[in-house]
Amino acid sequence: MVDNLFFLYICINKESIEGNDYRSPLFLNMALDPNISTIEQMLNSILAEEPEYFCVSVTIKPTNNIKVFIDGDEGIKIERCVYFNRQLYKLIEEAGIYPEGDFSLEVSSPGIDEPLKLHRQYKKNISRNIEVVFNDDTLQEGLLEDVTEHDIILKRTTGKGKKAVTEQVVIPFNNIKSTTVQIKF
Repeated sequence: MVDNLFFLYICINKESIEGNDYRSPLFLNMALDPNISTIEQMLNSILAEEPEYFCVSVTIKPTNNIKVFIDGDEGIKIERCVYFNRQLYKLIEEAGIYPEGDFSLEVSSPGIDEPLKLHRQYKKNISRNIEVVFNDDTLQEGLLEDVTEHDIILKRTTGKGKKAVTEQVVIPFNNIKSTTVQIKF
């Protein structure tokens, strides 16, 4: 029995309030820090000035290590992560949430190996190869062709040469356990 399994609160922004943002539930085996909400509000106030960027998630480890994933509609450069880190660090210090020097802050993009969590991330990855893990742990790979409010459309090719068959597969979000972008060389 797991006593400390809590739902991880993921950033709320304008899209999620209006119901346009898909969020898959993410469970962590750690206590939910009450400061997450405060830090997300600080971050969202910073990001409000640059709407092309958005918060993917905020987690806080018991050692007060704050990890923030930010993404952008056209990706995010390291310089922007550094900028957002400095701005957020300053706000956290000024708010006195933690004793001086008793926290660390990491701001980065989610990285290619992190599963997609938000509808906005799915949208920005249209035309990329993805791997979908279904709730029953089966897999399907293909090209992300489109994203709607309730599902994704995957273009899948089976077979090779003249025997290749291409089909579109509609996958509802509620059937998806996780989705990761696949890099093909």
